[in-house]
Amino acid sequence: MADFQPYFFHFLILLISIAITLAFFKSKNAKSHLHPPSPFSLPIIGHLHLLTPTPHQAFHRLSLRYGPVFRLFMGSEPCVVTCSPKIAQEFLKTYENAYLDRPLNSATTYITYGSKDFAFAPHGPYWKFMRKMVMSQLLNGTTIDSMLQVRQDEINHFVKSISQKVGRAVYINAELVKVTNNLISRLLLGERCSEQAGQADDIRKMVFGITEAIGSFNLSDNIWLFKNLDLQGYGKRVKDFHRRFDALIEKIIKEHEESQSQEKDLLSMLLHIAEDETMDIHLTRENIKAFILNIFVAGTDNSALTPEWGLSELINHPNIMRKAVAEIDNVVGKDRLIQESDIPNLPYLQAIIKETLRLHPPVPLIPRKSTEDRTVAGYHIQANTSIFINIWALGRDPNHWENPLEFRPERFEEKQMDVRGQHFEFLPFGSGRRMCPGTSLGLKMVYTTLGAMIQCFEWKAGEDGNLTRVDMDEKRGFNLPKAKPLVCVPVARLDPIPMSIIDR
Repeated sequence: MADFQPYFFHFLILLISIAITLAFFKSKNAKSHLHPPSPFSLPIIGHLHLLTPTPHQAFHRLSLRYGPVFRLFMGSEPCVVTCSPKIAQEFLKTYENAYLDRPLNSATTYITYGSKDFAFAPHGPYWKFMRKMVMSQLLNGTTIDSMLQVRQDEINHFVKSISQKVGRAVYINAELVKVTNNLISRLLLGERCSEQAGQADDIRKMVFGITEAIGSFNLSDNIWLFKNLDLQGYGKRVKDFHRRFDALIEKIIKEHEESQSQEKDLLSMLLHIAEDETMDIHLTRENIKAFILNIFVAGTDNSALTPEWGLSELINHPNIMRKAVAEIDNVVGKDRLIQESDIPNLPYLQAIIKETLRLHPPVPLIPRKSTEDRTVAGYHIQANTSIFINIWALGRDPNHWENPLEFRPERFEEKQMDVRGQHFEFLPFGSGRRMCPGTSLGLKMVYTTLGAMIQCFEWKAGEDGNLTRVDMDEKRGFNLPKAKPLVCVPVARLDPIPMSIIDR
């Protein structure tokens, strides 16, 4: 027994040493795998009880308590949210390669033919091929420039339509959606939707429904208990939207093929690419349909929302409205309609649009998905985590913006900032390789649309024109619509409105 005691003593020391070593490495590993702060979560639902119908606002409130980056569980799905320009830069630039995918829900996957589109396709050979096609052929500078007359023509149609409704209540968003829908239709298909009234209404209704479905929260996607249940009926509605869209687009494609049109619209270009056997990637019918869907969804509603928000802000700030109108009168005059070539000489109008995009970005959240483990802002971000960059909150960051809730376009005259993702406190169209490829086209339309609206008309808010202030609350959705659509009574400001330009 006495001979065994020294061995036992040494064995005990060895066990203690191993325990201390393991504890040390465990502590070191825990520090190297520090997760972002997280609120108290509930079983099964995680942090869903903390969200509201406008998630970007809820995320902003949580950031005020838990810091610029925090972790949430949407049911069983982990996500990380940031409201900080500095941390947004890490996600979107410093470590961009790890965050080039997008999180998907069942609605997005189904509507896009199983992610065969461009906007939601996973980062890989197909997405790289489509990005190259978009930037070099479909939406390059030459294509956009060739559509100049089409854009001006649609602005002319819009002004003429409004001039026929002078003195009557006008739902601004509905009128703007017609403009953008017709423009996108002519860009994609070579013809105006409004020339086929039934088709135009179908497309508008489907775009609205699809946008709402993509932006809605579905319990089946986030809570594993409900994975195979369609408790909210989203699955049924999404399948109906998809069926109707597929039938309509298939009909349009067949008509396009049968007509053998020589027009250089995007559908013709896509069909040509699909037939080219020398291409690295073969485009299928479903790829083409999914891409057309992307363009309609991204281009129609988003391009209509910015002028609506901008006009709402101008009505609430009459001094800014007067200054903008004076600039247009001085540069353009009163005998012709504003044109795209005037925009470089209208810096205050540009500043108004930028200030509108700062406070009311078309899409308030940039969604990304991590493909590998990374350390960002000192925190461990695991692979397969959804990342949400709150660009709505970035535009309200008091560390980067003086009086951030004030609508003051002059700030963009004092501080020159571009919209193309280089200033991370101002990312209305995203940043990096997955930023919106239609930014240039969208901006051209937004500038001239809002410019024409305030050049040609005065706008009296409300159905009777007696509303003194426009409500600025937001409605839930994938994009950022107004809770109460803007209704105004237009009054002709120019007499006559330059109809010679409109009729050209």
